[in-house]
Amino acid sequence: MMLRILGSHKKLCDGVSRRELLHAGGLSACGLGLSSLLGLQTAKAHPESANLAGFGRAKNCILLYLYGAPSQLETVDMKPLAPLQIRGTMQPIPSVLGGLDVCEHLPSMAKMMDRVSVVRSVTHPYPVHGVAYATTGIPTIDAAMELSPHDLRHHPYFGSVVQYLDQARAGGKVSARTPQNVALPFQFSSQRVGEVFRAGPYAAFLGASFNPTWTEFNGQATRSAEKTLNDKKIDCHDPYLGCSGDSHFQLSATRPLPEITLDRLNRRRSLLEQFDRQLSASAGTARLATLSSYQDLAFSLITSPQVAQALDVRREQQSTRDLYGMTLFGQACLAGRRMLEAGTRLVSVFWDEYGLAGDAWDTHWNHYPRMVDQLLPGFDRAYSGLILDLEQRGMLDDTLVVCLSDHGRTPKLNNAKGGGRDHWSQVYSLLFAGGGVARGKVIGSSDKHAAEPVDRPVSPKDLLATMYHLLGISPSTRIPDRSGQLIPIVPESANVVPELLA
Repeated sequence: MMLRILGSHKKLCDGVSRRELLHAGGLSACGLGLSSLLGLQTAKAHPESANLAGFGRAKNCILLYLYGAPSQLETVDMKPLAPLQIRGTMQPIPSVLGGLDVCEHLPSMAKMMDRVSVVRSVTHPYPVHGVAYATTGIPTIDAAMELSPHDLRHHPYFGSVVQYLDQARAGGKVSARTPQNVALPFQFSSQRVGEVFRAGPYAAFLGASFNPTWTEFNGQATRSAEKTLNDKKIDCHDPYLGCSGDSHFQLSATRPLPEITLDRLNRRRSLLEQFDRQLSASAGTARLATLSSYQDLAFSLITSPQVAQALDVRREQQSTRDLYGMTLFGQACLAGRRMLEAGTRLVSVFWDEYGLAGDAWDTHWNHYPRMVDQLLPGFDRAYSGLILDLEQRGMLDDTLVVCLSDHGRTPKLNNAKGGGRDHWSQVYSLLFAGGGVARGKVIGSSDKHAAEPVDRPVSPKDLLATMYHLLGISPSTRIPDRSGQLIPIVPESANVVPELLA
């Protein structure tokens, strides 16, 4: 019998799978080398980072990721005086933050942008779907790597590094209460056909035990849309457009096989503990400490209702669910807030492709119909609802909320049906709030066509450095790669963005 923690078959860095580690009879023996997994080798926080404002201000983090990349010109960097083929057909509306107009299809966000800081000058040289580039310390990227999650050149995901370093500072102990690095709504790039899995949210050389703990989505789509990819065309029931009231999330670990009773689990644990005592007499308890922590986490997730209850958004009042919007992204953001309340340190929520590749925010075609009907309304509700709900609950000051994406979109519209904007990484905009972030600031600017930065260019690595800083992790911290060499968690050229700090 196997006890499955996560929804996928995972390999640790030494090639041993989690299923093998959790096999009831041989659990401890398989894990004698796990002390090397933690590597507990981190650089001390450099004074120049610790002395900047906001160091460690954020106790936890929600990372929102809009896969495919929204257009800066139809969100928070509109250019109403530009020619029609650049400015497009949407109109700006004023927000409560003086000097910041937003798209007319973001009315809820317009009313709360004074809680947010906008960076309008993000720039990098890779106009590919760079989830890995945006969320890891990897210094360069190419399309082949982005389509190969387990390419050995990859660096670990932001959430995985935070989990690893927190665990290192705790002496290798694993929280037995809640997983500390949770991702919603389902395994990244798993719900569409047409291409291979994409890179990004993986622990790389830290080992798969530091991959995010993924949820599963249970619910039904209430809306459908026609989706196309080359010669493929499908009528897709897409929960990102709307989801049923019984929608909720769960971890695989909270749903044991029906034949496995709590009594049987407890008996197996008792046998395992006897086995551990015998083994530790000859092997030494220190060598088993790490594995014991993973055992505690596995049994805790399986036998405790705490995580299952946190992910069950049906327990919320309908008015709160409506605040976030009855869409998959909105309800995942709500579940993310509930996981923070349950004790999780870092939650990632992905707006992912669904049904076909080339979906989500990748608007090469049908740009305006998709933005108006499928994308902007759901994001407007979910983002504003999350920020306002965190604020109302007194959680925003301690919670860093970042909204990232791959790149921006071309200033000039293409001639595709319904209009289209292609990939553009030379300048785009991202959003930051809470957890030590300054309120109501616009940092950097683009030129009159939203094509190039005019001032204060900021790289994705600078933003990662700032995120680490706010979580109390020096950006100059180093971690061991596969060879044991200590490498920085972000490139040495990356700098904290002081204008973002409160």
